[in-house]
Amino acid sequence: MIDTHCHIDLYQNPKSILELCESKRINVLSMTNLPSHFKMGLPFFQNAKYCRMALGMHPLYAEFHEKEFITFEKYLNFTSYIGEVGLDFSKEGVFTKEIQIASFNRILMLVSDKKKILSIHSRRAEKEVFELLQHYKIQNAIFHWYSGGLNLIKNISDAGYYFSVNPAMIKSISGQKIISKIPKGNILTETDGPFIYKDNLPLIPGEIEEVLDYFSKIWNINVDEVQNIINVNFKRLVNNLK
Repeated sequence: MIDTHCHIDLYQNPKSILELCESKRINVLSMTNLPSHFKMGLPFFQNAKYCRMALGMHPLYAEFHEKEFITFEKYLNFTSYIGEVGLDFSKEGVFTKEIQIASFNRILMLVSDKKKILSIHSRRAEKEVFELLQHYKIQNAIFHWYSGGLNLIKNISDAGYYFSVNPAMIKSISGQKIISKIPKGNILTETDGPFIYKDNLPLIPGEIEEVLDYFSKIWNINVDEVQNIINVNFKRLVNNLK
């Protein structure tokens, strides 16, 4: 299983979740919301074989960004993965719009000459995020839980970026329309755990069987073939780090 966006550090018992993922050999990219959270979690991930921790600066934590950048720069070379980063111009985040834009520009400037994979938050700011990624010539990015316009999907795909799909997306009409526009070669899987629930429990990292089944139906291929497509996509992306 491949889970390119979840938050192991936000589960009630992160250590046990990490150990479970390792024992099940689930390839996980675990996001952080702030560099100080990355710093706290790093000792637990250093010996992990299948789970990688990403260095994050979540747009909804914009009020903390300025004081966190020292830590971001200090730990930038400790990981090949950056996330969760991006912009959020929804009602929840629009009041810190200018701080977010300044922070995201700063992050992209710092990583533009490095081999990194970014997991991107882009709610109500998809066009702005895409334009900034292009401006800084970012090579490797995954649009996490994309909810923007259908017309932009082709541009994002043509740029070589990916979309990570979770179980919540396949259950909404808007999510299904978005998924139908994404080329097979640009699709990855995610849970966004612990923020998505199943049977009143947060999804465990790698719990993406529903997504694989959904792709199996709409692509008219078996689940093993779906898994192979996702594996090939993920391997292609990770090979860009070499």
